[in-house]
Amino acid sequence: MSRVNSEPQPWADDPILREYRFTNVFRAADRVSQYLLRHVIYGRGASAHPDDVVFRILLFKLFNKVATWQRLERELGPVRWSSYDFDAYGRVLDAAAATGPIYSAAYVMPPPRLGEPRKHRNHLRLLEHIMRDGLPDAIASRGSLPNVYQQLKSYPSIGRFLAFQFTIDLNYSTLMDGNENDFVVAGPGARDGIRKCFGPESQAIEEDIIGYVVDTQESHFDRLGLRFGGLFGRPLHLVDCQNLFCEVDKYARVAHPGVEGISGRRRIKQRFQPSDERLTPFFPPKWELHETAGVAPKPERQGTLWSSPD
Repeated sequence: MSRVNSEPQPWADDPILREYRFTNVFRAADRVSQYLLRHVIYGRGASAHPDDVVFRILLFKLFNKVATWQRLERELGPVRWSSYDFDAYGRVLDAAAATGPIYSAAYVMPPPRLGEPRKHRNHLRLLEHIMRDGLPDAIASRGSLPNVYQQLKSYPSIGRFLAFQFTIDLNYSTLMDGNENDFVVAGPGARDGIRKCFGPESQAIEEDIIGYVVDTQESHFDRLGLRFGGLFGRPLHLVDCQNLFCEVDKYARVAHPGVEGISGRRRIKQRFQPSDERLTPFFPPKWELHETAGVAPKPERQGTLWSSPD
């Protein structure tokens, strides 16, 4: 909130937080998710057609890099499934890849083997397959978080973690209205963070632990004397706490280097680069954060499905 309120730097007293790059407490508030929301899903060039919505979200997330998306738009115009052409998209990405990285370093997605000589061209083929396999229609007919997750996980090179992340991104759109407190999948970073917090006994119950943290967050804030207003009144949800455990793992690599996780990673990749850019947060309109002066009702979890069977 210090940055949103244009308060002067530094925005943290903790030297580790000041030196290294961490994501926002709320997943939807991190820099890339904010771009996805503001420009890809609800932006001026966006289309409301389900095919275009799914295509735009998944294309952006396959690369997860703002500069790659901006280059595609600049050279091809509005990014839409209805006007998609493999050769045109491939040429733009070929040229972009010749001048620098076109993928984000946030997570590495293995290339599917779909007959193309370049990783990005195979990802375009993967996206074609997903679209022609009818994912937009499946979302329209049975678009719960677990169902969409299971279909995404069935595609080549999309594992548990990416399938969950893509499902949450699709759920930001108007095509889905899943409750983020119904479903979570712990990624590798979150499992590392949970292990560092709770020890080896946490193995295989990571989603239950994330659910416990969400359910008891207010009592623990009270117990610790912490004032936490949430995201304009919206409390932490399962996906947020999944991300938080990932950031705990990163923080502990520096603060507690002797505490072992699962992966054995011992350093933080990226340093924090401060910016004075003015931030104006934007969130899915269906959350009603703006319409109700930043206050959203606390959602109730339906059932106890925190992760789907694999």
